[in-house]
Amino acid sequence: MTRSLHWMGSAKADLSAFSQAVKALFGHALYEVQSGETPDCARPLPQFGGGVYELREEYDTNAYRCVYVVKLRKGVYVLHAFVKKSRSGRAIPRQDIGLIEERL
Repeated sequence: MTRSLHWMGSAKADLSAFSQAVKALFGHALYEVQSGETPDCARPLPQFGGGVYELREEYDTNAYRCVYVVKLRKGVYVLHAFVKKSRSGRAIPRQDIGLIEERL
C-alpha cells in the first residue's frame, strides 16, 4: 500500500523545472518513499527533527535537492525542491532552511 504524496508551497512547480533526468530520478525515489522504502539518494536531515529527509542528485554540474517528511500519518509531504547554488559545502543555504522550517 502506498502513502499519498502532498506538495507544500511551490515544491511541485520547483521540482517540475528540473531537468528531465533529475525529475525521473526524484520521481522514482518519491515513489519508493511512498511505498515505505528509503531510496539510495536519501539522507536524513536531523536539524529539522526525525523523519525529515533530503533527496540528493548531482547532474550536469548542478546539485539538486528535494526535502520531504515521512513522520506524518496522512502521507509523505514534499517540503521543498531546489538547486543548491554553492558547491563549497554540504550545508543547506539559510533561505532554503527558512523555507523548509516554514513549510514543516
